[in-house]
Amino acid sequence: STQLISIDEAAGEVKNHAKPGLNIVSACLWREGFAVSAMRGNSGCELMYIAPDGAETVLTDFNAAICAEYAYSAPEPLSFVNSEGRMIEGWVIKPVDMESGKKHPAILDIHGGPKTVYGSCYFHEMQLWASRGFAVLFCNPTGGDGGGDEFADIRGRYGEQDFADLMLFVDTALENCDFIDPERLGVTGGSYGGFMTNWIITHTDRFAAAASQRSIANWISFENTSDIGMRFAKDQQQATAWDNMEKLWFHSPLAYADHVKTPTLFIHSDCDYRCPISEGYQMYSALKAFGVDSRLCLFHGENHELSRSGKPLHRLRRLQEITDWITKYTAEKKETD
Repeated sequence: STQLISIDEAAGEVKNHAKPGLNIVSACLWREGFAVSAMRGNSGCELMYIAPDGAETVLTDFNAAICAEYAYSAPEPLSFVNSEGRMIEGWVIKPVDMESGKKHPAILDIHGGPKTVYGSCYFHEMQLWASRGFAVLFCNPTGGDGGGDEFADIRGRYGEQDFADLMLFVDTALENCDFIDPERLGVTGGSYGGFMTNWIITHTDRFAAAASQRSIANWISFENTSDIGMRFAKDQQQATAWDNMEKLWFHSPLAYADHVKTPTLFIHSDCDYRCPISEGYQMYSALKAFGVDSRLCLFHGENHELSRSGKPLHRLRRLQEITDWITKYTAEKKETD
């Protein structure tokens, strides 16, 4: 959020007290203004006081030492107009220590939800990849927050306009960022982003590697195994296995697993009841059956929140697995005699 709203009912006035570019995590009323946990620029979260006129007073410096020790590559806006004529927000993070004239690999990182939204604030995994020589691409395709109810509504249309937006965003990045090597693209995402990663690898082979995290592969099995399956699958796909199984299967990446050529890593947690491990097993087994290089990494004792929470050792291992896998298939090819 970048808004701290107050409403003067008597005067009929609505006022935003936050200045543009402030990424607010949480807030409460304090003194005459607001106490917030927020991020601005390349800083991590700090406690701040926001006065009624929007003036910011930073109260902590928890992240000062980290920011001084490690390099940061600021996200740069890269928006585009999709096939429906709507402006889609996107960003690119350049590799740290980028060499002029050199082509670099890139990772497309897809958010979950689908009703969530990316912004320009600090995101640890993206900065890690930038420090390892990757460009990082991320955008807010149709189906997410921030564009109103109509924009967010892709019920019964998963894998359609959202997929088209993501592919056009990659095209836009390649047209505008001559430092990206189109032959060395990776893609990853979790939850809805995992579903979309599965969908992408079954509908295009433009990516050299993929890492599908806590994903959905089969809406028929998801409907009957997920903790929200009976409600979510029916609402989001506008069908059930009993009234329109064909539609659930049409929107299931597993239905197209025989098309996959992309080496893919699957990450799941055995206490994830939102996107159960059976979803990962199905895609992994299918890719193995069709001879596609793949790997399944299962985290014991973790749940759907692994990436945002989880044991520190597992959080480190998750990022290492993703980074190592994509690096393996996007490494610069060396000429041999």
